[in-house]
Amino acid sequence: MLEDGLHAVPAGHTASVVTHLEMLEEAPQRPDAELALTLRRVERPDPDWYLNLFRKVGAPWLWFGRLVLGREELVAILQDDKVHVHVVADATGAEVGLLELDFRQEAACELAYFGLAPGAVGGGAGRWMMNRAIRLAWGQGISRFHVHTCTLDHPAALDFYCRSGFVPYAREIEIAPDPRLSGLIDMDAAPHVPLIRD
Repeated sequence: MLEDGLHAVPAGHTASVVTHLEMLEEAPQRPDAELALTLRRVERPDPDWYLNLFRKVGAPWLWFGRLVLGREELVAILQDDKVHVHVVADATGAEVGLLELDFRQEAACELAYFGLAPGAVGGGAGRWMMNRAIRLAWGQGISRFHVHTCTLDHPAALDFYCRSGFVPYAREIEIAPDPRLSGLIDMDAAPHVPLIRD
C-alpha cells in the first residue's frame, strides 16, 4: 500500500494522476454546433497512418501508449474487429481528430483514445465528437462505457468528461519513462510538462 506523502519520481520519468470514469447508461446528447466536420471509421487502419494521426493528436499531451508497442502488437490491435478507429476531418479534408472505441471487453466499451489536433481544439469540436462517440458506443448494446484521463492531458479534459456524462470512480498514480527522452515524441512537445533528464 502506498504511504501518504510525497514520493520521488525518477529522473527521466513523468508522473501523473490518472482518473478512471464510467457511464453506466447512455448520457443524453448535449447541444452541439453545426460544424464542417466529418467522422469516418477506418477499417483495419495502416499502422503508419495511425501512428502519424496518433502523434498529431496526442504528442502535445505525451500520449505514448501506442508508441511503445511492438509493430506486431499494434497491428493485432488495429486489425481486431472489436477495435473501431475513427478519424475526424475538417472541411478541407485535413485529419484533425482521433476517436478509438475498444469493444474487446464483453458488454463494455473503452473510449481508448479521444482527441483533436491543437488547431481543432475549441469551438465545440470536442462536444460534437463526444456526442457521436456516445451514440456509436451505446449503439453496440453495451452496459458500460469507460475512459481514463490524467493530469498530463488538456486541463479541461476531466471536467469535459464529467459534463459529457462520465462519473469518476477510481484514481491511480502513473510513473513512466518520458517519451521525449526515448525519441518517441519530439523534444519540444508538451512544454507544460517539465523535462527532467537522467
